Amino acid sequence: MMRIGVRGVTVRGPGLSGWAQALRVLRGEEDWVPGPVHLPPPDCLPPNERRRSGAVTRLALLLADEACAQAGLAVSDVRGVFASSNGDGAGMDDILASLSVPDGEVSPTRFHNSVHNAAAGYWTIGHGAITPVVALGCFDWSFGHGLLKAAAECLVERKPVVLVAYDAPIPGPIGRVRVTKDIFGCALVLDAEDAASGLAVLDMSCGVGPGEPEAERQGVYGLIDGNPAAKALPLLAALARGQNRRVALDGASGHLSIEVRPC
Repeated sequence: MMRIGVRGVTVRGPGLSGWAQALRVLRGEEDWVPGPVHLPPPDCLPPNERRRSGAVTRLALLLADEACAQAGLAVSDVRGVFASSNGDGAGMDDILASLSVPDGEVSPTRFHNSVHNAAAGYWTIGHGAITPVVALGCFDWSFGHGLLKAAAECLVERKPVVLVAYDAPIPGPIGRVRVTKDIFGCALVLDAEDAASGLAVLDMSCGVGPGEPEAERQGVYGLIDGNPAAKALPLLAALARGQNRRVALDGASGHLSIEVRPC
């Protein structure tokens, strides 16, 4: 079993505009009203890179910065795990469209913005951080595997780790096969040192087979069907409600069982 503390958390998606507002929705104190997701250009990037950054990069950087600020940590003190199932699908669609025509050319700028670790790289470059950052993609299980990776690294290295999970719709032919309906992302700052001084303690263990039958997805939980990163919503709800609760996240093989205990 791994025991880890949660020091910071945030979320962005339709009708979810940061932790303070999402807290009320996940507690049932405010109706969930789907709406557009506003993603301001990242202040940490130089003007040229800021203009070139796509929606996925803007989402990831916004989440990482919000979670670290809530935890009261400087980016230079935090390791990172950036987990995304789709990566920058819009950038990839643009590249494939360019290659599909005669004499098609791909801009080097477009290419380096499309790679899977672009958001993680921009985050470290924008903040001048030299702490290790990992980018991973595990199909529909990216949030769960990202959480497992972040928790393990946090325990081994005894350093805080920010997990950022995010995905956005993919345009073009790929998007008709790999359907992602909404833009959604969340971030958690994990800390193994003095775990009980944060928002909650997570006791995590791995099991075989599926975790538990899926509950009916109504209201805000319907986002789970439209975005792999939204599989984080049951865990986010447990953190918001400040209640002891078991959450299971299915993985590529087996599941991650999480006992949530508020501090």
